[in-house]
Amino acid sequence: MKDEAADIEELQEDDAQDLYEHHRITVDKGQVMIRIDKFLVNCIKNATRNKTQNAIDAGNVLVNGKPVKSNYKVKPFDEIVISHAHKPHDTELVPENIPINIVYEDDHVVVVNKEAGMVVHPAFGHYRGTLVNALAYHFQNLPDRKQVIDGQEISRPGLLHRIDKNTSGILIIAKTELAMQKLSLDFFHHNLDRRYIALVWGDFQEDSGTITAHVGRNLKNRKVMDVFPAGDQGKHAITHYKVLERFGYVTLVECKLETGRTHQIRVHMKHIGHPLFNDNEYGGDRILKGTTFSKYKQYIDNCFAMCPRQALHAKSLEITHPGTGKLLKFESDLAPDMKALVEKWRNYAKGLELE
Repeated sequence: MKDEAADIEELQEDDAQDLYEHHRITVDKGQVMIRIDKFLVNCIKNATRNKTQNAIDAGNVLVNGKPVKSNYKVKPFDEIVISHAHKPHDTELVPENIPINIVYEDDHVVVVNKEAGMVVHPAFGHYRGTLVNALAYHFQNLPDRKQVIDGQEISRPGLLHRIDKNTSGILIIAKTELAMQKLSLDFFHHNLDRRYIALVWGDFQEDSGTITAHVGRNLKNRKVMDVFPAGDQGKHAITHYKVLERFGYVTLVECKLETGRTHQIRVHMKHIGHPLFNDNEYGGDRILKGTTFSKYKQYIDNCFAMCPRQALHAKSLEITHPGTGKLLKFESDLAPDMKALVEKWRNYAKGLELE
C-alpha cells in the first residue's frame, strides 16, 4: 500500500508540473542553446518578448538559483524559476453557479458530460469559469487534492482526471475519500476503459492499430507535446484505434487509451500522419487531404467554422464502482458541433461515391 500511495503522490506532482509550469521549468537535455528571453516566450502562454525581458531585468528570472541577463543562453538541465513575472493570483477556489450536464450521480461519484470550451480546473489564465468552480458550487465537501505549488495552495476538489479545454465528453468526479483513493489507483494502474471519438485527416490502410510511443513536452515549444519513438524522452504512452467510418479525405476513429498522457490522442495521431481535424496546435487546422479546387477549400472553411476546435470527444468511461465493486459504463453523445461536422462529411462522402 505504501508503494501505491507513493505512485499517487507522483501522479499528482506530474499534474502540478503541467498545471503550473510557468513558475518552474527544467530545460530538456535535447534543448539547443538559445537566449533565455526567446526560450521563455516559447514556453509561457501569452508571454511577449518585452514582458519577458522586463521580468529578467527586474531580477525575477533565476537560472540555477541566480539571476541572469536577457542574452543568457539556456543549456540542457538548467532549472529556471520565474518568481514574480506575473502578479500572483488569489488561488482561493470560488464556487460559481455554472450549469453542468450530470450524466450519473450516487453517493460515491458524479459523472458529467463536459462541453467544449470549458476548462476543467483553475490554472494560469483560467481562475474562474472552470468545471471545478462549478463543482464547488453544486457539491459540498468533495474530497480535495490540495497541492502546494510555488508556495500557493491549489484546490481541485473531487477531480480524478482531465480532458482538454476544447475536448468535450465524459469526466468522473469522486464524492468521497474512499472513491478518490480507489479510483485514483485505478487511473494510475490503467484499470479502467476510456474511449474517445475523433475525426482525423486522411484514410487508413488498416481497420485498427496500436500506437506505442513516448509522449513528452516538445523540446522547442513546451506549450505542446511531442512523440519520442526512441523512448529517450517523455513517458510511455499507448493508444489503440479503430476505424468507425471512412469519408474519403477524413476518417472517424475510436481511440482507446491505455495510458493517459497530456494531449496523447492528438499527438499520437499526428505522429502517424493523421492529425485531428481542426486541431490548431498539431497542424490539423489546414487542408491536409483533398483537392485544390476553390469550392473544396470553401467546404473545409465551412467545416472549420462549424466545429471551431479539435474534433475530439470523450465518448465513454468504464470503471469498477468504488462502493459496490460492480462494473459501470458511462457514455455520452457527440457534442452538437462535432455531430453536425460528422454528418456533413458523411454527406460529402456519399457524393464522392457517386462520382
